[in-house]
Amino acid sequence: METSRYYRVAGHSFCVKADTAWLDKMNNYAPFATECKMQNAELCFSLNSELTNSLPTLDGYKLLFVDSSDDDMPRLEVSQSEQGDWLIAMAMFRHSEVMACLQLSADFKNATLYATTPNKWAIDNALMLQYAFVTASLGTLEMHAAVVKKDDKAYIFLGKSGTGKSTHARQWLKVFADAQLLNDDNPILRVADNQVTVYGSPWSGKTPCYKNDSASVEAIYLLHQAPKNVLRPLTMPEAYAAMLMSVSGMKIMKNTMDNLYETIVQVIQTAKMYYLDCLPNEDAACVAAKG
Repeated sequence: METSRYYRVAGHSFCVKADTAWLDKMNNYAPFATECKMQNAELCFSLNSELTNSLPTLDGYKLLFVDSSDDDMPRLEVSQSEQGDWLIAMAMFRHSEVMACLQLSADFKNATLYATTPNKWAIDNALMLQYAFVTASLGTLEMHAAVVKKDDKAYIFLGKSGTGKSTHARQWLKVFADAQLLNDDNPILRVADNQVTVYGSPWSGKTPCYKNDSASVEAIYLLHQAPKNVLRPLTMPEAYAAMLMSVSGMKIMKNTMDNLYETIVQVIQTAKMYYLDCLPNEDAACVAAKG
């Protein structure tokens, strides 16, 4: 039996329509659930999920882009119809088989997830993609970062995969008694009234940290593994590149990316941003906190 459930993440509301086989795999969304049945005008987007014996084909679509940046990262095959609708085939790894397809309207607000079996990976990635696309025009950035909250302020750690963002976040938890992990992999940034705020999300990578909480951003750090701990301010070009590297988006979606570029500029003009050469030790947290 299909059920509609409503969620609110970083102030943006969406609806998931699915049967219990899917909903049972969405416990990470529980902190963000709302019991209010919203009208379409109140929703940013809606996702339906359907089980099928055969996934949608590219009939009527043109393959535009294949995103497979690393062997251990998902592969996304992005296609578009002449009417502007989107089809994104999703595979868990670069060389693995497609396990689900996300069909989106031209404005991304209505979508259907097709899969042969209900699975958490598929619905998480479908919702992350749809959320990032729809909210790009709303001063919102879906980030690849780790975030620690301390003294009601947020400290965000950026870096390429394997740099040690989660490790550095854990050092803050060891050093500062009042520090807590807000999100370990996919926080949400919003810019409004010259203020940058970071929010927890239902998506947090390998660490189960699904907090419906937020904090004003005190500082953002680009991490780099080094033989000693050294902190310096990022230049504007460095800050822009660091943010762009860490934001979820696809360059082929020009309007979406234009919105993301504009929000990134607002972030780097508002928040303090640093380059942190660091070791995986507690002193790195102390050096960063003095920034």
